[in-house]
Amino acid sequence: MLEARKRDAKTERRLIQQAGVAGAIELNPEGEEAWIEVIQKMDAVYADLVHHQVELERKNAALEEAQQFIGSVLAAMTDVLIVCDRNGRVERANAALERLTGCTEADVIGMLLSDLFASGSGPLIEHLADKLTGATPIADREVALLDRSGHATPLAMNCSARYDHRGGLVGFVLIGRPVGELRRAYESLNIAHEELRQAQQQLVVSEKMAAMGRLVAGVAHELNNPISFVFGNMHALKRYGERLTKYLQAIDRGESAEKLQALRAKLKIDRVLADIAPLVEGTLEGAERVSEIVQDLRRFSSTQSEAADTFDLARVVRTAVSWVVKAARTKPAVAFDMPETLEIVGRKGPVHQIIVNLVQNAVDVMADLEAPRLEIKGAIERKEAVVTVRDHGPGIAADAMARIFEPFFTTKKIGEGTGLGLYVSYGLAEELGGKLVAGNHGQGGAIFALRLPLKERGHDG
Repeated sequence: MLEARKRDAKTERRLIQQAGVAGAIELNPEGEEAWIEVIQKMDAVYADLVHHQVELERKNAALEEAQQFIGSVLAAMTDVLIVCDRNGRVERANAALERLTGCTEADVIGMLLSDLFASGSGPLIEHLADKLTGATPIADREVALLDRSGHATPLAMNCSARYDHRGGLVGFVLIGRPVGELRRAYESLNIAHEELRQAQQQLVVSEKMAAMGRLVAGVAHELNNPISFVFGNMHALKRYGERLTKYLQAIDRGESAEKLQALRAKLKIDRVLADIAPLVEGTLEGAERVSEIVQDLRRFSSTQSEAADTFDLARVVRTAVSWVVKAARTKPAVAFDMPETLEIVGRKGPVHQIIVNLVQNAVDVMADLEAPRLEIKGAIERKEAVVTVRDHGPGIAADAMARIFEPFFTTKKIGEGTGLGLYVSYGLAEELGGKLVAGNHGQGGAIFALRLPLKERGHDG
């Protein structure tokens, strides 16, 4: 373009000279250069104008796109949104407000915010600017939004301040949701939570029943010994009673001293009298043992929480181990390392169930071993009672360690385990104020440790 204009200037000068026009002004070299400089500056200004025009159109397109995006978001919102200046006049509203009140955005722009709400909400609405001075949002305040007919719709309102680019307060933004929707959502959530809680309780009970079913054979064996003892003693007492009856009848008939003496020797009355007391004591002991086993079984299967009391942890552990081992197809050798008695305060029902679950798992993982071995330890460590159950199985795999206490997680084959035993045990340990931890023993096998806090009698925390 510049070269063309140079050629045009030269051509024009030549034509003027050739025409011999009187008074024609010759363009000296200095004038030509000035003309060229003007043209160059005009080109630069024109290029700047084109650039600014393109940039302006681009920014305008971006602004329109942003405006459309914001508009679509506001229209899609189900919550009511109202933007006000700091004097409480509406600057913007969304479609949700129109759906609730029947007023369009154009209708409410410029209105005082207090005119949109019922009189009961007035004190809060009229002083929103003052309440937001400290930049503390207003959350979950119930207000009543009026529609065209004057009907009030309760809203759960949140409000926060709005600032300009210099940090000055220019207004506030209100977002509200009809309380009825929130109540329905809360009710649905509560129903779902209750159903989940009931399902969890049913799963816990089902797992307890399944565990109890596995223990029936062991419990039957436990009951068999004292019942057999009681049964035998009662037969002996029956025979002794018959002898004593015969002897007393002879006395009632007035038999002579010689006959009574002979009958006494024949019936071995002296021996009967000597045996009655031990037989009665043995029978009572057997009956008490049966009662204890039945109570343990009832406590194990009960869904009700028992009160904390003093109990012998060592006896509870031995009973639980005995039940599981005697019911197992492959009976492991069991090594106990604990004192004869270990009294603590707590609820022995949950403790019994935890030990049963841990021992059952240990027996299951060693079912294919030729010489399964189980090690049970119990002791007082600092302010805790600690019971450890160690098997000599394959141990816990690394990928299973993090999930070992998750519900329904099991490494057993389908149909051989519910995956709830350790989950239930972990929850019971927490309810007792203790904890259940799992790991692998340095010499092989898995080891589980139940830690229970030592409490004073009467403390049921």
